Amino acid sequence: MKKEVKDTIIVELGEKLKEYSHFYLVDLTGLNAAETSDLRRKCFKSDVKMVVVKNTLLHKTFENAEIDYEPLYGCLKGNTAVMFTQTANVPAKLLKEYTKTGIPALKAAYAEESFFVGADKLEELASLKSKNELIADVVALLQSPTKNVVSALQSGANTIHGVLKTLGERPE
Repeated sequence: MKKEVKDTIIVELGEKLKEYSHFYLVDLTGLNAAETSDLRRKCFKSDVKMVVVKNTLLHKTFENAEIDYEPLYGCLKGNTAVMFTQTANVPAKLLKEYTKTGIPALKAAYAEESFFVGADKLEELASLKSKNELIADVVALLQSPTKNVVSALQSGANTIHGVLKTLGERPE
């Protein structure tokens, strides 16, 4: 590969690192063409950009980046695919579908400004909540006291109405 092509790839990878806030390093060794195609389709449907890269080019991209990706350097061995995403837990959920076979295997991830190194971190990554899920949780927590007050008022009104109705129907 010519130096100009390598430089172009490094620049493109650097742009993707800036564009996407989360990425996963995945080992695709053992997947045949059909399985790889199936994984790419699932990634596309989930808004995950998957790119297979040379480890040396990815290493140089990490070195040129503003963030220090040194904890990931040890994972750059063998075949490496990078899964770029805006939602931290989506690739982990995709990879969980393949846990029975172990292929593709998680090497490492950079999600929520933290490093996750090793396949054993997959459960932890899958349980991360996205920004929208956290907002929904906060809204539910904020609505909970209001719902409790309204429900108490409604049940109290029914109770008072029932007592008055019973007293009104009582013979004297």
